[in-house]
Amino acid sequence: MTRTIAVIGCGLIGRAWAVVFARAGCNVRLWDPVPEVRDALPGLLEATCQVSGDDPADMSRAHVFDTLEETLAGAEWVQESGPEKIEVKRALYAQMDIIAAPEAILASSSSALVASSFAGGLVGSGRVLVAHPVNPPHVIPVVELCPSPDTRPDVMDRAEALMRAISQVPVRMTREIDGFVLNRLQAVVLAEALSLIEQGIVTPQGLDDTMCHGLGRRWTLMGPMATINLNAPGGVVDYLDRYGPTMARLSDSAARGEAFTSRAAQIVAKAMPGPADVPALSMKRDRRLAKLSRHLIHDQTKED
Repeated sequence: MTRTIAVIGCGLIGRAWAVVFARAGCNVRLWDPVPEVRDALPGLLEATCQVSGDDPADMSRAHVFDTLEETLAGAEWVQESGPEKIEVKRALYAQMDIIAAPEAILASSSSALVASSFAGGLVGSGRVLVAHPVNPPHVIPVVELCPSPDTRPDVMDRAEALMRAISQVPVRMTREIDGFVLNRLQAVVLAEALSLIEQGIVTPQGLDDTMCHGLGRRWTLMGPMATINLNAPGGVVDYLDRYGPTMARLSDSAARGEAFTSRAAQIVAKAMPGPADVPALSMKRDRRLAKLSRHLIHDQTKED
């Protein structure tokens, strides 16, 4: 049986989710509160596919509806990708909790708001979670699944199973935490990066080269835990015994929130392309990420 998915909010993230679900063979029902966005969706979805290399024919499974009620009809999973505004999400989830079928899961793409902040007190709060993708989700597959204290275990099980079925990579969290996992890691790296640049120790280009052609290249294939397991003859325990004190010293002296300064922003901005170049560069990024994703999938398939 074809799975029916509703995507609520059709900006960049919502459209990318539509591609993810449609290319996996799902029936995708789309709605955005702005009529002009709804009217433009077919063309925008086709353009998204052209950049990422996905088959535009898959978008025949995506259908735009004029009302929230029509869109939620028959959906087993609702992927909400609306604004990061708590009052907007509270109002929307109150509506969806009434309209959506009782067995439907309500998932938010939120990158900052935890589910309890907008689902607390709802009759169906046990079916609400955050399914936080990385931008853009149609070419970067990881999805953080974060429950609220009310989210039922069976909902988490179904969420994980669906993400695997559509070829995403679910990261199942055990509880809510500010920033989830990815953004907490990103914040620490970014703080130290900005600090090193502001101190004049390295240029913005040198910093990015260090990540892209150093840590980033290695982390494309394995995460930091798998990395340290291979970086000492005796594995993780040996690594921490050898290098733990050094890493602790560096970590204790690393930058924190004080690194996010206007001066650092100005230094980096002078070395970066301007806002007018961002759309074209974003498209280039998405094309390259899509190629990398296809290569990694092909490479993994050959190894398996």
